[in-house]
Amino acid sequence: MSLTPVDIHNKQFTKAFRGYDEDEVNEFLDQVIKDFENAIREKNELSEKVNDLEERLNHFSNIEETLNKSIYVAQESAEDVKRSAQKESQLIIRESEKNADRIVNDALAKSRKIAMEIEELKKQASVYRMRFKMLIESQMEMLNDEQWDNLADSLEEMEETPPSAYHESEQTSET
Repeated sequence: MSLTPVDIHNKQFTKAFRGYDEDEVNEFLDQVIKDFENAIREKNELSEKVNDLEERLNHFSNIEETLNKSIYVAQESAEDVKRSAQKESQLIIRESEKNADRIVNDALAKSRKIAMEIEELKKQASVYRMRFKMLIESQMEMLNDEQWDNLADSLEEMEETPPSAYHESEQTSET
């Protein structure tokens, strides 16, 4: 059992002959009581400080735990966002590749169509050129024909004959 300042204060010593000086013992006991009270007060203050510091430590430990959980949740969220972004980017890439393939295929189909149209136009131009050449050749043959020469001669004769003679020849040919 530990002593209290009251125990020290109420302590009674038996008196003996040639014992200690009572006033000196009482002064010493008063000093011991004061020091003991101070020690108890300091102990209580320190206990309160320890309790306060333990509460603060618990508070900060809770904050640390909460922060660790928050960091973990933030990391998980970041990973989720990262995975989602990767999936979305892969979808975008696939869509882009499909669109690129479609565009390339459309362009190839158009170029084939244009190439076929060009070939058709070349054929038509060749046919037109051949027909035009044949037309010119036939016209040249007609121009080179002797009938044109005869026609030109007869026109010259008509120009040389007076118009009255022309009427006479018509009348004789009618009879």
